[in-house]
Amino acid sequence: MSILVGKDTRLLVQGLGKYGMVHAEGCKAYGTNLVAGVHPGKGGTKVLDTVPVFETVTDAARATEANATMIYVPPFGAADAIMEAAEAGIPLVACITEGIPALDMTRVIRFLQDRPKTRLVGPNCPGVITPGECKMGIMPGYIHKPGHVGIVSRSGTLTYEAVWQVTQAGLGQSSCVGIGGDPVNGTSFVDVLRLFQEDAQTKAIIMIGEIGGSAEEDAADLVKTGKVTKPVVAFIGGQTAPPGKRMGHAGAIISGGHGTAKEKMSALRAAGVTVADKPADIASTLVRLLEEKRIDAR
Repeated sequence: MSILVGKDTRLLVQGLGKYGMVHAEGCKAYGTNLVAGVHPGKGGTKVLDTVPVFETVTDAARATEANATMIYVPPFGAADAIMEAAEAGIPLVACITEGIPALDMTRVIRFLQDRPKTRLVGPNCPGVITPGECKMGIMPGYIHKPGHVGIVSRSGTLTYEAVWQVTQAGLGQSSCVGIGGDPVNGTSFVDVLRLFQEDAQTKAIIMIGEIGGSAEEDAADLVKTGKVTKPVVAFIGGQTAPPGKRMGHAGAIISGGHGTAKEKMSALRAAGVTVADKPADIASTLVRLLEEKRIDAR
């Protein structure tokens, strides 16, 4: 088993510019079933030798039965691309695009409230991968290994760091989800933790957060209620960030003295989550925790 994507995923890509084409090719080479592309003005052509291109998502979904899409449309059109995918009934949408105005995303979230069958991951995220089965996004596939550790993160780069450490430790990943670092997004830590809790393949979870917002505290509350019983290791980025200064992601900013790394780490520890103090310690902290709980995740 896995979460969100797997062997049954039929992926399409919205936005076939240079960036979109590079990563569409990477997903296809990984073994993902890439069934269609959508790019206005290029309908009726093919890319990557065999992948048909359509003018609209509705046309692509109808012709190919696509059930997931990854979006590389530039920021000015990305919100409309998300809503087009939802209107076409695509169950899973991963928006890789960064720099989408928060007001545009507020409009998207309101639109999606009336279309609960569509899940949005992102924007400004690396995507989703189930190792050995399906990759939709920009993550380097070769560092992943099938296994039993679920990883969810606000940071793409720290996702890759955690994946590589876990792989080097002789473990593997069930699925990895990058939820993105923007202040207004679709899928949350709470959403993914619930999915990992229900997934039989996932035996432990790594959660990587950062300063800004309250998503990590919300996750801590979920764990504290006992609704997540699997071992969770967390790391919070931005521990030395000065208040009021945005650190990389649009959502990574301490505002009004709230959203600090210290607050988040304290909330997680109080909920029973094991917190790694340094990014280099993520996998070793997980290994120790599994040993303490006598859980075999290999």
